Amino acid sequence: MGTMSVSSVLIVFFFANLLRLVLGSVVSTGNFNKDFFVTWSPNHVYTSPDGHYRTLKLDQASGSSFASNEMFLFGRIDLQIKLIPNYSAGTVLAVYLTSEQPNRDEIDFEFLGNVTGQPYILQTNVYADGFDNREERIYLWFDPTKDFHTYSILWNLHQIVFMVDQVPIRVYRNHANKGAGFPRWQPMALKASLWNGDSWATRGGKDKVDWSKGPFIASLRNYKIDACVWKGNPRFCRAGSSKNWWNMPRFSSLNWTQRRLFRWVRKHHVIYDYCKDPERFQGKLPVECSLPKY
Repeated sequence: MGTMSVSSVLIVFFFANLLRLVLGSVVSTGNFNKDFFVTWSPNHVYTSPDGHYRTLKLDQASGSSFASNEMFLFGRIDLQIKLIPNYSAGTVLAVYLTSEQPNRDEIDFEFLGNVTGQPYILQTNVYADGFDNREERIYLWFDPTKDFHTYSILWNLHQIVFMVDQVPIRVYRNHANKGAGFPRWQPMALKASLWNGDSWATRGGKDKVDWSKGPFIASLRNYKIDACVWKGNPRFCRAGSSKNWWNMPRFSSLNWTQRRLFRWVRKHHVIYDYCKDPERFQGKLPVECSLPKY
């Protein structure tokens, strides 16, 4: 069999990309200028000339934020982040998926700053049909201000998995058939924002932003979005393994290695779990708290 001609290669390439478009999955360009638009304070958002690196700035004048051009229903998001160094109390960097509807769905990473020498807190939360109160908090096992680390969200019909450097730190299963809320109908945009949350973020609001130590800058790079672009039909994005890799059966639960790492995080790094706070819910914990986590 002879070597493939240039025209044959081009035809294969064309149909491979056409198939990806037909199936609705997108692999991001890696260029912040092409995949996102600035939603708050453009003069506080810096992007490198090649578009692969971006910073958000918070000072006494303003915070900053940006959002994806597209909306998605299921997929995987990966983003490398280096957090604000030194004194960062009161600051909040949020990276999240949100539907922005009155009964909104949302999947949150929130990085809560701290006073110098104290660890950052990573808070995760899940909104479903407008209800949240599903916060969990962990201390990371490294200093997130010294270097970039990868923070990921896998969201499919079966589960939401929050990951740090590929380590699952939280799993939120789809138990909708048992009365627990789960984001499964509304498309969501990917957003990032840096803002002043000193009314609650650090020790319940006791430690405030010290503006003399600003400006506060968080850095982001090397993001990847592999998700179903919303085209108005939820069935299109809810298709099974033949169409969307993140809905394949092997992504319906954690594998053995992931479960071992997940248990390690739960044992050594979790500092707050809403499912262990019955007083907050007047003794009646949410439904999912009594159901399997993975």
